Amino acid sequence: MSTTPDGPAEARASDVPKIPPGTVARAYFRIARGFWGGPTRRRAWFLITGVLVFALANLAAALGVNRWNRFFFDAIENKQVGLVYLGVGIIVLLAVASAAASVGLVHMRMRFALRWRQWITGHLIERWLADRRFYQLNIVGGDASNPEYRIADDVRLATEPLVDFLIGLTNAILAAVAFLGVLWAVGGSLRIGAGGSEHVIPGYMVWAAIVYSTITSLGMYFLGRPLIAAVESKNTGEAQLRYELTRVRDSAENIALIGGDEDERLRLKETFGDLATRWIRVIVRQARMTWIFNGSTVLSPAVPLLLGAPKYLAGELSLGELMQVATAFAQVQIALNWLADNAIRLAEWFASAQRVVELRRMLENLEATIGRHGSDTTVVLGPSPDDAIHFRDVSITQLDGKLMIEGADVVIPRGEKVLVKGQSGTGKSTLIRAMAGLWPWGSGQILRPEDATIAFMPQRPYLPLGTLRHALMYPVVDAEHPDEHLADALKRCGLSHLVPRLDDEDQWEGILSGGEKQRLAFARLLVNPPDIIIMDESTAALDEESQARMLEFLRTDLAHATVLCVAHRPNLEEYFDREIQLVRLEGGGPATATHRRLPRFRNLLQRLRRNPPANVTLAAPTVADAPQREPIPTSEERASPPAREPERAGS
Repeated sequence: MSTTPDGPAEARASDVPKIPPGTVARAYFRIARGFWGGPTRRRAWFLITGVLVFALANLAAALGVNRWNRFFFDAIENKQVGLVYLGVGIIVLLAVASAAASVGLVHMRMRFALRWRQWITGHLIERWLADRRFYQLNIVGGDASNPEYRIADDVRLATEPLVDFLIGLTNAILAAVAFLGVLWAVGGSLRIGAGGSEHVIPGYMVWAAIVYSTITSLGMYFLGRPLIAAVESKNTGEAQLRYELTRVRDSAENIALIGGDEDERLRLKETFGDLATRWIRVIVRQARMTWIFNGSTVLSPAVPLLLGAPKYLAGELSLGELMQVATAFAQVQIALNWLADNAIRLAEWFASAQRVVELRRMLENLEATIGRHGSDTTVVLGPSPDDAIHFRDVSITQLDGKLMIEGADVVIPRGEKVLVKGQSGTGKSTLIRAMAGLWPWGSGQILRPEDATIAFMPQRPYLPLGTLRHALMYPVVDAEHPDEHLADALKRCGLSHLVPRLDDEDQWEGILSGGEKQRLAFARLLVNPPDIIIMDESTAALDEESQARMLEFLRTDLAHATVLCVAHRPNLEEYFDREIQLVRLEGGGPATATHRRLPRFRNLLQRLRRNPPANVTLAAPTVADAPQREPIPTSEERASPPAREPERAGS
């Protein structure tokens, strides 16, 4: 990989969309202004009022210190010992007052930033999680990559500095006005003799401060202007590195099994090399700005002394007045150079604000193109007129508009078990996603019974953070279930070894095997039986015996539930009433659905019992009317097979 500006890193950095800073600022404020309305408006106005009060108190303390300089140095010049001691006492009081004002300002500023960030984060999370947009955003991709980083970090980086900017800008304006008045009043006029005539420049210290500040600000602007794009590119590279590291962690087992360590190492090295190139551009531009910043830091205290020295030597200014003018000049420079001094932080803010704006725009585009109520180009979810599921002229398309499933008309009565099969790529899983409201691209209507509870069982069940009890009851975590009920569900699904750990908080996503996770998903069904069960390869990680035991619940505890199951494995027809076969027509066109009735529940478990595989002990199925019987662990669960009982061996 090249690390020169002409290499791939430069090409990747140039892919970052260039949005004018003014457009980003307006778009971000349109997002953030909601904090000032609705239920949070009182808190917002209280905090901003507190910020302004303490900012004014801080300015008053600074003016007091400025006035103290004149008093103290005049006392020294006149050798007035009593006034010198009085000045010492005054400065101590001013220090306490200034510290108190600063402490109050810090409290208000940080609380304001926190509450503002809390509102923006909550707003974005609500939009991100609404109507399954978090899933659809992963599909469409685009400019809103890494939404979790944008919400967690970019909102913080776009809110906390913004509060500092608003307070700093307010302080700068107030300080500039106040101390320019001091320069005008104390500095007086400058008389210059030239060509036999005398010219008077009124308030010359004010004009000198403005000219000096303009020169330094323009220099910082022209040198720092490219810094915005460089910082934005650097932040994008940081997010990419974080994403790739997280991806390696999440896929650690697969990478280790196939020996992909070296490939991942090279890829991460290349990604960090690209990030280093982006950082170099930031460093170069920041170093250029340091020439002016540090040079100004050295000159700014000396300039007012040099400008005031002639008047002091002429006796027109006292030592105290000269020192007062010098400190006022320094305060004016800090105020007028505020934008230049904060150019780097402004660049950081712009980069983070743009990423937040991109996420909001992508969510808005999703809502505009998909809509909340469907259109001719979206699949509409609605209430069923009865207790059946209706697919009315449902067509499923890919993102590019290519048809996957065309014109499906299906009615699934309550309690019917339907098996969906078909070749890979015919849209089986996509049909399930459309049923869940995750895949809106297409047309037609999917009508589900109103107020029906629906359980979706993907191939890889999701296990939330927290205790095993929480994972077992998820997502209906607020329901009350006795421990005996939960333990019984685990035992009947072959997870009796987890019963003692119900209240253990652990990383269950990484602790449980794929088969254990799928059996936990079936245990959830026993704990909170739903009206509709949507299964997508939800037994793929189970051995044949465990699969049979889990599917046996469909005709016992879950007999009332409507089941729609997508699966590839053979011998599943035993547990379903009807099979829908998705068949792709010749020529690669969209798939169409064919139906056939199935002999209901011929009971594969019984066939396995008559002809058990070698070294496998089969327990009787545990049904709803015999919950007290605990199944013997399957071959997947046991470390070593127990000895068979004599009477069981004879059967």
